[in-house]
Formats: sequence, C-alpha cells, structure tokens
Amino acid sequence: MGEKLRVGVIFGGRSGEHEVSVASAASVMRALDPEKYEIVPIGITHEGRWLAGADPRKMIAGTPMAASADPGEAVTAVTMTGDPTMSGLVPADEGAGRGEAPRPLDIVIPILHGTYGEDGTLQGLLEMANVPYAGCGVLGAALGMDKEKAKLVMTAAGLPVVDWLTVRRGEVERDTDAVVARVEGRFAYPIFAKPANMGSSVGVGKARDAGELRAALRTALEYDRKAIVEPGVDCRELECAVLGNDEPIASVVGEVVSSNEFYDYRAKYIDNASRLYIPAPLPQETAADVRRMAVAAFLALDLSGLARVDFFLDKQSGAVYVNEVNTMPGFTQISMYPKLWEASGISYPELLDRLIQLGLERHADKQRNRTSYTPEA
Repeated sequence: MGEKLRVGVIFGGRSGEHEVSVASAASVMRALDPEKYEIVPIGITHEGRWLAGADPRKMIAGTPMAASADPGEAVTAVTMTGDPTMSGLVPADEGAGRGEAPRPLDIVIPILHGTYGEDGTLQGLLEMANVPYAGCGVLGAALGMDKEKAKLVMTAAGLPVVDWLTVRRGEVERDTDAVVARVEGRFAYPIFAKPANMGSSVGVGKARDAGELRAALRTALEYDRKAIVEPGVDCRELECAVLGNDEPIASVVGEVVSSNEFYDYRAKYIDNASRLYIPAPLPQETAADVRRMAVAAFLALDLSGLARVDFFLDKQSGAVYVNEVNTMPGFTQISMYPKLWEASGISYPELLDRLIQLGLERHADKQRNRTSYTPEA
C-alpha cells in the first residue's frame, strides 16, 4: 500500500456553531480509514487559538489541552501562514519547534460551521498557503453563507425562493419602528428573522406581532450586521445532498418534521425528537424537481465538494422554494447529509473518501492556472 495521506481535520472555531463543529469532527475522525490516512486533529478554541493534536471529545468537555487524539502526541499551539512555501502547521509558541521544517498537510478537511470557517475566510487562508482542502472554495463558501447574496444569485439563475427583505443593524438602531413598519408593509404575520451569515438556526426567531418582531430582529442582529426577514410559509421542509465538483450529483430527498414550532437549534441538536424521513414521501415528479434544483443551486453558487440544499414545499399550492444552501452541513453519522447519501448507496467512510478526492482534484485543476504573465516582445 502507498504512503498514507496526511489529513488535517480542522474543527471548533470562533462561531456560534462551535459545539456542532466539534461533534461533527469527532465523528469524521472516527470514520476516516487509518490504513489510508494519517489524521492530524486541529482544534480551534472559542478564542481562536489553533491546537494541533486537540481531541474533539475533550473540546466538547471544554478542556482541549487535557489530552490529544493520540496518547503519544502532545497538544501543540500552532498556526498556518499564507506562505505557500510553508504548507504545514507552524509552532506558535516562542521557541517551539525552531529550526524544524513543518510537515506539510496533503489535504485539510475544514469541519467548521458558521463564521470564520464556512464563510470563505479559512478557505482564503488555505488558498494563500496553497494547501488542498475539501469542500467549497472562497466564493462558493461566502455566497452559501450569506443568505442575502445567495438569494440574489439563485433568483438570477431562475430558481424560486421565498420573498425576503434585508435589514441592517444600523437601521434598527436608528429607527426600529420604521423598520417594523417597512416589514409589516411587505409581509403578513407570522414573520421570521434570521442572521444573514449564520447556520444551525442560531439566532432565528418567529414573530406573530410587532413586539415579537422587534425582539427577533434584535436577536438576529446580535450574530450578524444583516438580518433576513421572510414571511412564514405553511410548508414541509425538504433537504437534498449534493456531491461533486463540475458535474455534481444529488442524493435522494429527505424530509424533516420538527419537534418544535420550527426547525430551530433545539429541535436540531438538543431535543432529539424531530423526525427524519429518508426518502421523503413525495410524488416522483416533485422529488425529481427538488434534485434538479439542488444541483442547479450548487452550480449557480459556484460550489464544490459538498452542500446540503434545503427546500420549502408549500402545503397549499405545492410550490417548491429553495430555502438555503449549507456548504458544510452537520457531519455526524446521524446528520442529514451523510444519511441522505447512505440512503443513496454511499456509506459514511466512502463519502469521506470521495470528499477528499474531490478536494485533491479541485486543487490539482487550480494548479493549472497561470499565476504570472510576461508580455510578448
């Protein structure tokens, strides 16, 4: 057998979805084949400190320095620079590892949800360092994370989305009543407010009147400078997984029936009472439309590697709307993304193998780009 690929798994981070990321990473690391891969865990604390060898199970308990994933390997504070000649992890502590050449990483799997990981910022660092990575590139990650820009791009691509308004923090701080009046002039209650750049339903609120709308806007704008405001839709919630680069494929369609009034953070990760139907009980034609739109959204937003595309199915009209795109969905073995692929014939370990290969292929293709230009004489 050939030499193992050295795979850096980055998790945690400065995000409201830190705990979800850590849980996903623990599951991914257990599933990666140790015969194929040398796994390098890289935990990022809430404060943003990078720790090579951090055990995600310890980070869940809040003590990342207590132990590493390998009992024989110490937890080390590290950093990564944008210097492509140093495509490995560099010791961050003064004097640590001086004179040692950093061991390069063959590829990184960024299991980071939310800000500073899923929004293109980490992808930009990896691009500067010329380190291959799985998942979406800078533009795709940023577009997928920003719900306002994603809606604009998908609308331009002819994909149906629920009507929306964008509200900025400064507007609400200057004149909340004027913002509420603008929203009420556009939508009937119930109305939803959510941070434009956040996932896992963090900061999402449902309003039934003006007082609740003010509160929902304040909460959403704690997490981002922009909030998306949408009318409530009496709908079924559908999800479809996409895998690939330039020629992506879609999984079977799944359905989520929330244990709460809507599919919020508690329903997703705490109550454990929401029901998942895979495949969703849908007419064949509707399922085919959802799969087609999932691939179309993936391509329109210039995504690569993976994404989960979420949909609303209006119970009254039967219309299907693209709700949002998640470029790094939850990745535990009971998360929707891997379960959709398992139902489509791709096991969890095989899914990880494919994502690594797709990341390497995308990086190799990018290396074909010329990065210098000499004018002809």
